[in-house]
Amino acid sequence: MAAAEELRETPDTLGAFPRLDEEQIAQVERHGERRPTHEGEVLFRQGDERYDFLVVLAGKVEVLDGDETHGRRIAVHGPGRFLGELSLLTGQAAFFTAVVREPGEVLAVPVERLRGLVSDSPALADVILRAFIQRREYLIGVGAGLKIVGSRYSHDTRRLREFAARNRLPHRWIDLDSDDEAESLLRGLGVAPEEAPIVIWRGKQVLRNPSTAELAGAIGLRDHGSGETVCDLIVVGAGPAGLAAAVYGASEGLSTLALEGVATGGQAGTSSRIENYLGFPAGISGAELAERATIQAERFGARISVSVEAGSLEQLNGHYLVTSQDGKEVQGRTVLIATGARYRKIPVPRLEEFEPTCVYYAATMTEAALCRAHPVVVVGGGNSAGQATVFLAQHAERVDLVVRERNLTDHMSRYLADRIERTPGVVVHLHSEVRELVGDRLLEAVVVEDGETGDRSRIEARELFIFCGALPVTGWLDGQLALDERGYLITGEDAGSTLPLETSWPGVFAAGDVRCGSIKRVASAVGEGAMAVRMVHQRQT
Repeated sequence: MAAAEELRETPDTLGAFPRLDEEQIAQVERHGERRPTHEGEVLFRQGDERYDFLVVLAGKVEVLDGDETHGRRIAVHGPGRFLGELSLLTGQAAFFTAVVREPGEVLAVPVERLRGLVSDSPALADVILRAFIQRREYLIGVGAGLKIVGSRYSHDTRRLREFAARNRLPHRWIDLDSDDEAESLLRGLGVAPEEAPIVIWRGKQVLRNPSTAELAGAIGLRDHGSGETVCDLIVVGAGPAGLAAAVYGASEGLSTLALEGVATGGQAGTSSRIENYLGFPAGISGAELAERATIQAERFGARISVSVEAGSLEQLNGHYLVTSQDGKEVQGRTVLIATGARYRKIPVPRLEEFEPTCVYYAATMTEAALCRAHPVVVVGGGNSAGQATVFLAQHAERVDLVVRERNLTDHMSRYLADRIERTPGVVVHLHSEVRELVGDRLLEAVVVEDGETGDRSRIEARELFIFCGALPVTGWLDGQLALDERGYLITGEDAGSTLPLETSWPGVFAAGDVRCGSIKRVASAVGEGAMAVRMVHQRQT
């Protein structure tokens, strides 16, 4: 047992570790039961797929990153504090271990009753949800949870890190090339360096270069089904449109399943800051917005399965069959396609050579950490490029923004253009395009050509960020639904339907960036997702 002075409670910061009062504890007790605890008892372990919501009534509980004997302390909780974090609501495995250090008593609420507690007590629910969100932020900040060991030059290391970051999974990256801990850690696990990257989970469980689907399955991001043979609504894609449809569909009593290939939030989830979304005057990151929407959808009973990429859509016995690329099948009475669009690549030689290590299509804290004190180049003239430029300027040595248009405001919101012009360390190159990438193993510079004068200039850069328009994700439909000449889904009258968001197949709808004529804004995508649910009801009646 730790010495008494070492068992001081972790101070509450930003509402992450609140203490419940007697009235709130009484509300919790209506959904659970008291039970005694003894010193050294493990209440739940990192990696447990189901664990109770626990309120400490007496004694103290230590929260550890790792196991109960060698884990790193994250927090200590005493009477009135509750345990757990977002994984309790999202169905993910626990990212930490909870051990009783001073015997006492806890109040335990089984996870299946927690949703009832959240629904019955809005004020208490607000306290719990706020704490869970802040705790996830805290866990990410202290590097708890998964350990990813691999080289910064490895494409697979980057793939795993991006997957963890996009899904806001608590994790720590241990760089095989510069971290002294890496080799000793691999040696202790009996793993050769050439087998990296690896993911360490549940203390000593080693996943050797897992696919994103394998990693998602290990931590509970893939839904294993609820026993239903046919869903009321299958949502393909969990960006803003898909998440909105999941929220409204589930809240209105539709059995709703959302399938997402990479991470909830779609392209919006990669945005460092969304400042013009209604209701968030201080702005919000795309990842945070997606996380909150995901919690909201699952709170209403929607099921969301990540790393499940749709491979085909068929009509089957009056229903629709969606088959994933790994062969899993789900049936639905209706389908909403909200697969969005993916960023275009730029036609420049050697792009694929540098893509695994130095080229990015998103600008989040993961990318920012890699380009700290480096010169970087951002390519694009839209809001995504503008947001990335402002964000990266806080971390990079210098940011050069290469814009093909003659004016910064041709495709960018005025507020972003004005901010870029006021941001120190940003240089804008108008009516220009990237023509060459320079470097040996890593990017050293890009060559930019002025479209008006034909002059070329060399710009020092260690990372290249590309935000140059997008292509709709409709290839998996194999031409079965009506598309326009650019590959976007045609809906409404043009598709032969009286319902504005319905495609050429009755009962199959489209919303967000994948739809022909969409506005390409987060707010409009959310609106279309909500509208689609109303049309689902119309089609089913």
